[in-house]
Amino acid sequence: MSTLIQSLSALAAAGALMFSAPLDAAAPQHDVDGELFLINRQWRVSEYYVPQVRVAKVSGQVRNMRPDAAAALEEMFAACKAETGASMVSVSGYRSWGKQNLLYSRKVKRTGSKEKADEYVARPGASEHQLGLAMDLGQKSKSNLTASFGRTKAGRWAAENSWRFGFILRYQEGWEDVTGYEFEPWHVRYVGRENAEKIYQADLPLETYLQKIRGETLLSIVTGEIIED
Repeated sequence: MSTLIQSLSALAAAGALMFSAPLDAAAPQHDVDGELFLINRQWRVSEYYVPQVRVAKVSGQVRNMRPDAAAALEEMFAACKAETGASMVSVSGYRSWGKQNLLYSRKVKRTGSKEKADEYVARPGASEHQLGLAMDLGQKSKSNLTASFGRTKAGRWAAENSWRFGFILRYQEGWEDVTGYEFEPWHVRYVGRENAEKIYQADLPLETYLQKIRGETLLSIVTGEIIED
Protein backbone atom coordinates (compact mmCIF):
# COMPACT_ATOMS: atom_id res chain seq x y z
CA MET A 1 0.00 0.00 0.00
CA SER A 2 2.82 2.39 0.93
CA THR A 3 4.45 1.78 -2.48
CA LEU A 4 1.17 2.66 -4.24
CA ILE A 5 0.81 5.84 -2.21
CA GLN A 6 4.38 6.85 -3.00
CA SER A 7 3.79 6.25 -6.70
CA LEU A 8 0.60 8.29 -6.70
CA SER A 9 2.32 11.12 -4.84
CA ALA A 10 5.15 11.13 -7.37
CA LEU A 11 2.68 11.25 -10.25
CA ALA A 12 0.78 14.10 -8.63
CA ALA A 13 3.97 16.10 -8.15
CA ALA A 14 5.03 15.50 -11.74
CA GLY A 15 1.58 16.47 -12.97
CA ALA A 16 1.66 19.72 -11.00
CA LEU A 17 4.99 20.65 -12.56
CA MET A 18 3.83 19.74 -16.05
CA PHE A 19 0.55 21.66 -15.84
CA SER A 20 1.56 24.75 -13.83
CA ALA A 21 2.45 26.90 -16.83
CA PRO A 22 -0.60 25.92 -18.90
CA LEU A 23 -2.85 26.54 -15.90
CA ASP A 24 -1.35 30.00 -15.53
CA ALA A 25 -2.15 30.59 -19.19
CA ALA A 26 -5.74 29.51 -18.51
CA ALA A 27 -6.21 32.27 -15.93
CA PRO A 28 -4.76 35.54 -17.34
CA GLN A 29 -7.57 37.38 -15.53
CA HIS A 30 -5.63 36.91 -12.27
CA ASP A 31 -2.41 38.61 -13.46
CA VAL A 32 -2.89 42.18 -12.26
CA ASP A 33 0.02 43.41 -14.37
CA GLY A 34 -1.14 41.56 -17.47
CA GLU A 35 -3.18 42.87 -20.38
CA LEU A 36 -6.18 40.65 -19.60
CA PHE A 37 -6.62 41.24 -15.87
CA LEU A 38 -10.34 41.21 -15.15
CA ILE A 39 -11.85 43.97 -13.07
CA ASN A 40 -15.57 44.62 -12.77
CA ARG A 41 -18.28 44.91 -10.13
CA GLN A 42 -17.48 41.40 -8.83
CA TRP A 43 -13.70 41.34 -9.24
CA ARG A 44 -11.79 44.22 -7.70
CA VAL A 45 -8.22 45.36 -7.22
CA SER A 46 -6.56 46.45 -3.97
CA GLU A 47 -6.36 50.12 -3.01
CA TYR A 48 -2.60 49.62 -2.88
CA TYR A 49 -2.26 48.68 -6.54
CA VAL A 50 -0.56 51.48 -8.48
CA PRO A 51 0.66 50.70 -12.02
CA GLN A 52 3.54 52.37 -13.79
CA VAL A 53 2.07 55.03 -16.10
CA ARG A 54 3.22 57.81 -18.39
CA VAL A 55 1.53 60.74 -20.08
CA ALA A 56 0.27 59.86 -23.56
CA LYS A 57 1.22 62.44 -26.18
CA VAL A 58 -2.35 63.20 -27.24
CA SER A 59 -4.79 66.07 -26.79
CA GLY A 60 -7.10 66.11 -23.81
CA GLN A 61 -7.19 65.59 -20.07
CA VAL A 62 -5.97 62.87 -17.67
CA ARG A 63 -3.71 61.30 -20.29
CA ASN A 64 -1.81 58.91 -18.01
CA MET A 65 -1.81 55.26 -19.04
CA ARG A 66 0.52 52.29 -18.81
CA PRO A 67 3.40 52.78 -21.29
CA ASP A 68 2.22 50.09 -23.74
CA ALA A 69 -1.34 51.42 -23.70
CA ALA A 70 -0.16 55.04 -24.02
CA ALA A 71 1.90 54.22 -27.11
CA ALA A 72 -1.06 52.43 -28.69
CA LEU A 73 -3.35 55.35 -27.85
CA GLU A 74 -1.01 57.76 -29.62
CA GLU A 75 -1.10 55.60 -32.75
CA MET A 76 -4.89 55.33 -32.59
CA PHE A 77 -5.43 59.08 -32.27
CA ALA A 78 -3.15 59.75 -35.23
CA ALA A 79 -4.90 57.13 -37.36
CA CYS A 80 -8.35 58.49 -36.53
CA LYS A 81 -7.31 61.98 -37.58
CA ALA A 82 -5.71 60.70 -40.80
CA GLU A 83 -8.66 58.47 -41.77
CA THR A 84 -11.64 60.60 -40.72
CA GLY A 85 -10.39 64.13 -40.21
CA ALA A 86 -11.84 64.05 -36.69
CA SER A 87 -9.66 64.81 -33.68
CA MET A 88 -9.99 62.48 -30.70
CA VAL A 89 -9.35 63.80 -27.20
CA SER A 90 -8.61 61.94 -24.01
CA VAL A 91 -11.09 62.55 -21.21
CA SER A 92 -10.00 60.23 -18.43
CA GLY A 93 -7.19 57.67 -18.28
CA TYR A 94 -5.56 56.37 -15.10
CA ARG A 95 -7.45 56.99 -11.86
CA SER A 96 -6.15 55.97 -8.45
CA TRP A 97 -8.25 54.07 -5.91
CA GLY A 98 -8.51 57.28 -3.91
CA LYS A 99 -9.74 59.31 -6.91
CA GLN A 100 -12.32 56.64 -7.72
CA ASN A 101 -13.45 56.63 -4.10
CA LEU A 102 -13.94 60.40 -4.27
CA LEU A 103 -15.97 60.16 -7.48
CA TYR A 104 -18.11 57.37 -6.06
CA SER A 105 -18.71 59.20 -2.76
CA ARG A 106 -19.81 62.31 -4.65
CA LYS A 107 -22.25 60.29 -6.71
CA VAL A 108 -23.69 58.63 -3.60
CA LYS A 109 -24.24 62.07 -2.08
CA ARG A 110 -25.92 63.38 -5.23
CA THR A 111 -28.17 60.39 -5.81
CA GLY A 112 -28.94 59.67 -2.18
CA SER A 113 -28.00 55.97 -2.17
CA LYS A 114 -25.22 53.55 -3.05
CA GLU A 115 -27.67 51.51 -5.11
CA LYS A 116 -28.44 54.50 -7.32
CA ALA A 117 -24.78 55.57 -7.49
CA ASP A 118 -23.82 52.06 -8.66
CA GLU A 119 -25.80 52.66 -11.85
CA TYR A 120 -23.40 55.40 -12.90
CA VAL A 121 -20.03 55.04 -11.20
CA ALA A 122 -17.81 52.07 -10.34
CA ARG A 123 -16.95 51.56 -6.70
CA PRO A 124 -13.30 52.08 -5.71
CA GLY A 125 -11.29 49.04 -6.77
CA ALA A 126 -13.85 48.09 -9.42
CA SER A 127 -12.77 50.52 -12.14
CA GLU A 128 -10.57 49.56 -15.09
CA HIS A 129 -9.08 53.03 -14.92
CA GLN A 130 -7.07 51.98 -11.86
CA LEU A 131 -5.21 49.47 -14.06
CA GLY A 132 -3.90 52.24 -16.32
CA LEU A 133 -5.32 50.33 -19.30
CA ALA A 134 -8.62 52.19 -19.83
CA MET A 135 -9.36 55.50 -21.52
CA ASP A 136 -12.54 57.51 -21.87
CA LEU A 137 -12.52 59.04 -25.34
CA GLY A 138 -14.06 62.15 -26.77
CA GLN A 139 -14.13 64.11 -30.00
CA LYS A 140 -12.86 67.67 -30.08
CA SER A 141 -15.64 70.28 -29.94
CA LYS A 142 -18.31 67.65 -29.25
CA SER A 143 -20.27 66.62 -26.16
CA ASN A 144 -18.45 63.72 -24.57
CA LEU A 145 -19.07 60.87 -22.09
CA THR A 146 -22.62 60.45 -23.33
CA ALA A 147 -24.15 57.97 -25.75
CA SER A 148 -23.96 60.67 -28.42
CA PHE A 149 -20.20 60.10 -28.68
CA GLY A 150 -20.98 56.82 -30.42
CA ARG A 151 -22.61 58.81 -33.23
CA THR A 152 -19.67 61.14 -33.83
CA LYS A 153 -17.04 60.47 -36.49
CA ALA A 154 -14.51 59.57 -33.84
CA GLY A 155 -16.97 57.38 -31.95
CA ARG A 156 -18.03 55.40 -35.02
CA TRP A 157 -14.41 55.00 -36.09
CA ALA A 158 -13.34 53.84 -32.62
CA ALA A 159 -16.06 51.18 -32.54
CA GLU A 160 -14.85 49.75 -35.83
CA ASN A 161 -11.10 50.31 -35.61
CA SER A 162 -9.83 50.52 -32.02
CA TRP A 163 -8.99 46.79 -32.09
CA ARG A 164 -6.30 47.51 -34.68
CA PHE A 165 -4.35 49.26 -31.92
CA GLY A 166 -5.02 46.78 -29.13
CA PHE A 167 -8.15 48.35 -27.66
CA ILE A 168 -11.66 46.99 -27.24
CA LEU A 169 -14.95 48.80 -26.76
CA ARG A 170 -15.46 47.38 -23.29
CA TYR A 171 -19.11 48.11 -22.47
CA GLN A 172 -21.22 47.52 -25.53
CA GLU A 173 -24.97 47.72 -25.87
CA GLY A 174 -26.61 44.39 -25.03
CA TRP A 175 -23.74 43.22 -22.82
CA GLU A 176 -24.97 44.85 -19.61
CA ASP A 177 -25.87 41.57 -17.90
CA VAL A 178 -22.35 40.27 -18.50
CA THR A 179 -20.19 43.34 -17.90
CA GLY A 180 -22.31 44.87 -15.15
CA TYR A 181 -22.13 48.30 -16.78
CA GLU A 182 -24.39 50.31 -19.05
CA PHE A 183 -23.47 51.06 -22.67
CA GLU A 184 -20.40 53.33 -22.81
CA PRO A 185 -19.27 54.00 -26.39
CA TRP A 186 -16.49 56.23 -25.05
CA HIS A 187 -14.74 53.65 -22.81
CA VAL A 188 -11.96 51.59 -24.41
CA ARG A 189 -9.71 49.06 -22.70
CA TYR A 190 -6.23 48.01 -23.83
CA VAL A 191 -5.77 44.22 -24.12
CA GLY A 192 -2.99 44.01 -26.73
CA ARG A 193 -3.37 43.72 -30.49
CA GLU A 194 -3.71 39.94 -30.72
CA ASN A 195 -6.39 39.71 -28.05
CA ALA A 196 -8.20 42.80 -29.33
CA GLU A 197 -8.50 41.35 -32.82
CA LYS A 198 -9.84 38.05 -31.49
CA ILE A 199 -12.35 39.76 -29.21
CA TYR A 200 -13.51 42.07 -31.99
CA GLN A 201 -13.92 39.27 -34.52
CA ALA A 202 -15.78 37.06 -32.03
CA ASP A 203 -17.89 40.01 -30.81
CA LEU A 204 -17.56 38.94 -27.17
CA PRO A 205 -17.41 40.74 -23.82
CA LEU A 206 -14.04 40.38 -22.10
CA GLU A 207 -15.60 38.16 -19.42
CA THR A 208 -16.84 35.70 -22.05
CA TYR A 209 -13.54 35.77 -23.94
CA LEU A 210 -11.65 34.88 -20.76
CA GLN A 211 -14.00 31.95 -20.14
CA LYS A 212 -13.29 30.80 -23.70
CA ILE A 213 -9.52 30.96 -23.11
CA ARG A 214 -9.85 28.98 -19.89
CA GLY A 215 -11.98 26.31 -21.52
CA GLU A 216 -9.70 25.90 -24.53
CA THR A 217 -6.53 25.78 -22.43
CA LEU A 218 -7.90 23.25 -19.96
CA LEU A 219 -9.16 21.10 -22.82
CA SER A 220 -5.72 21.15 -24.43
CA ILE A 221 -4.21 20.03 -21.11
CA VAL A 222 -6.62 17.13 -20.82
CA THR A 223 -6.06 16.02 -24.40
CA GLY A 224 -2.30 16.31 -24.04
CA GLU A 225 -1.82 19.02 -26.66
CA ILE A 226 0.33 21.12 -24.33
CA ILE A 227 3.66 19.52 -23.49
CA GLU A 228 6.35 21.27 -21.48
CA ASP A 229 9.86 21.39 -22.94
